[in-house]
Amino acid sequence: MVIRYEMSYRFYTTTEKAWNGMMEAIRMAERKIYIEMYIFVDDTTPSHDFIWELKNKLNNWVEVVIVLDVFGSLELSKKTVSELRHLGAEIYFFSDFFRRTHRKILIVDNKIAFLWWVNVKRWSKNRYDLQVRLTWWIVKPLLKSFAYTYKMCGWKDEYLLSYSNKSFVKKIKWWIIENRWKSNNIYHLNNYYKRKIIEAKTSITIVTPYLIPPRWMIALLHMAIHRGVKVEIVIPKDTEIPTLNYINYYYVDKLFQLWIKFYFMHKMNHAKAMIIDWDEAIVGSQNIDFLSFDFNAEVWAFFSDKKAIRDLENIVSKRKKESTFFIPTKRRLWLASIITRIILKLFSPIL
Repeated sequence: MVIRYEMSYRFYTTTEKAWNGMMEAIRMAERKIYIEMYIFVDDTTPSHDFIWELKNKLNNWVEVVIVLDVFGSLELSKKTVSELRHLGAEIYFFSDFFRRTHRKILIVDNKIAFLWWVNVKRWSKNRYDLQVRLTWWIVKPLLKSFAYTYKMCGWKDEYLLSYSNKSFVKKIKWWIIENRWKSNNIYHLNNYYKRKIIEAKTSITIVTPYLIPPRWMIALLHMAIHRGVKVEIVIPKDTEIPTLNYINYYYVDKLFQLWIKFYFMHKMNHAKAMIIDWDEAIVGSQNIDFLSFDFNAEVWAFFSDKKAIRDLENIVSKRKKESTFFIPTKRRLWLASIITRIILKLFSPIL
């Protein structure tokens, strides 16, 4: 069945702007609010009090279902959870050994969806980030994706659960791809990356906060460069986590030798995106690391819509202009950096 609604989208480029869009959608909710998040904490400022807005909607008979990662949302207070549940919210904490749900999804009234990489925690408010607001038919595949995780957490709502078994006609300009567990489709994202890097003809642009690429990705990017493809990676100069800075610098030094160009952003960038030949793009929750590729539940929006590609190109181009082009220099390696490099070299055969 083809759903014939005109779809619209909107990009948000900072955490605060994304929060504003999410808050507006929650305030407009009339029937249902579904949330799946890695980090969702009740320490945001009064201007972005998500808990208060959700309580208000529960008091107005809006259904609220929340799925949170037990590790990422560990700081969410038990009092808040108890209060939301008392008002009728379904709240589940996903826990499955080494696996995490790293997705960030908000669905309102089954017709508006936010697919984002934005965490709800005070310290992330001033970051560069990327979120997309989607409407109409593409919300249905996102509902299916959300229902799948909901089912794994001890579902109650038969209506929501029914979406996990539905099939939807694949669209050409926008679609949802994901990583799942306990399914033959676990490597959807991996296959997409491999196929698109292999098919690239002129350029590959990657935006990521953390850079720990698996060996197959390094090999494929190297092969692309030999075909004459320009490969650029945009990462933050400071991830706000010193250990991850050491790891990023290690792989920048390593990949620069393969003629990959790097841009260091002077502000923390949490956005994740890949653009191929400026004809296709993917934005979503996945970092360039082995956890995201092989263990975490992730979700991305793939699109070939020309206007959306231009909008994303403008966002990425602006961030490149604000960045410093990486030029290798001899610099003193601190002990922590040396130790990090030794560990990464030891584990590089399996990454």
